[in-house]
Amino acid sequence: MNVLVIAPHADDEILGVGGTIAKYIDEGHDVYVCVVTSGHKSMFPKIVLEKLRNEAIDAHKFLGIKDTLFLEFPAVMLSEIPKHEINAKINIVIDEIKPEVVFIPHFGDMHLDHYIVSQSTMVGVRPKKENKILEVYSYETLSETEWNVPHVSNVFIPNTFIDISNYLDKKVEAMGYFTTQLTDFPHPRSIEAIRSLAKLRGSTVGVSAAEAFCLVRGIVR
Repeated sequence: MNVLVIAPHADDEILGVGGTIAKYIDEGHDVYVCVVTSGHKSMFPKIVLEKLRNEAIDAHKFLGIKDTLFLEFPAVMLSEIPKHEINAKINIVIDEIKPEVVFIPHFGDMHLDHYIVSQSTMVGVRPKKENKILEVYSYETLSETEWNVPHVSNVFIPNTFIDISNYLDKKVEAMGYFTTQLTDFPHPRSIEAIRSLAKLRGSTVGVSAAEAFCLVRGIVR
């Protein structure tokens, strides 16, 4: 089975789906990650951008991800790109990989890039192609999903929980590669916060650790 994780920025895929990625790979499935944006040179030093790119590649190699695709749209400036261009590039990735399962960022996240990527991916996963995507899930991203203005229109309400009790340590180790992104607790992008959220989500369904998702669409054959 092919699994595709769409990440607005490098590290979102580990924060939201890292344990699940490790579990899928351990079960023999092929997992692909598409990182939609990269930091713009006018906003970030070149050395930082190169370091973040290498951190993502190293983390993905550690997990055993089949391939990582970088679309190179400018981070934080995604709203200035014509929507059809983003739709087209993500659609090409979907057509090439032909995934059965797709993970997308939660549309209600605070970062506008997350909303745009979520909407553009939904265009590409419409069930009108020969390759039917059987499951589409949205994931939560620490410091984005929980920090937006609280409103019924953007709340993350998980209805699917994946047991990552045996993979939480591997998720944390993969996130450890992102030294440019990690910080100290109580910041949500800290190792302690990552572990705490996994334990909270796990306790909801009676397991030691879990990742929570919203099932956007499921096709039962």
